[in-house]
Amino acid sequence: MNEHNYALDHTQVEQQEVSRVLRNTYGLLAITLAFSGLVAFFAQQANVPYPSILVVLIGFYGLFFLTVKLRNSAWGLVSTFALTGFMGYTLGPILNRYMGMANGSEVIVSALSMTALVFCGLSAYVLITRKDMSFLSGFITAGFFVLLGAMVAGFFFQISGLQLAISAGFVLFSSAAILYQTSAIIHGGERNYIMATIGLYVSIYNLFVSLLNIFGSSR
Repeated sequence: MNEHNYALDHTQVEQQEVSRVLRNTYGLLAITLAFSGLVAFFAQQANVPYPSILVVLIGFYGLFFLTVKLRNSAWGLVSTFALTGFMGYTLGPILNRYMGMANGSEVIVSALSMTALVFCGLSAYVLITRKDMSFLSGFITAGFFVLLGAMVAGFFFQISGLQLAISAGFVLFSSAAILYQTSAIIHGGERNYIMATIGLYVSIYNLFVSLLNIFGSSR
């Protein structure tokens, strides 16, 4: 009887912990997306140039690893906003590029709407079915190296259609990452809401930029 009660108590504690992480993650994600969008808007209005690839890499990975180091303290929230704000800053010049196209605003709205639809749909699927998506870890790892190799090839060689193929690959990669990250929260693989937020934010960012490229190419 005592073992049965202990199992029930343990299950209740686990459910409460999952609910807490989900609540904090989606709350922080909503705030950081709004903050990033605001920074992107001001960067777009100011017509700032896109930073060099070196600045982007140092800025992103530097702030990312800083967030990982500070994830268990209040300073982790500060570095989270610094990272998402920096990513919003890089998004401003990208938006300006598409705004200069014919029907560019329609491309942006279409990509934004599709990003929201994909994220909400995939998240709802995992949260409702409670399926364990840990089997996607191998696909995500392999996909990372494939996309990395494709980007390196695209940097050195002008291959027709390669950029579009990379964008399509990132759509699949980001979708798989959203499924995997959401599943990790509800199945106990991720208990730090700051890291869960960063993981989902990066997936959403990559998904949006990739859809921008796909829709922009089709127009």
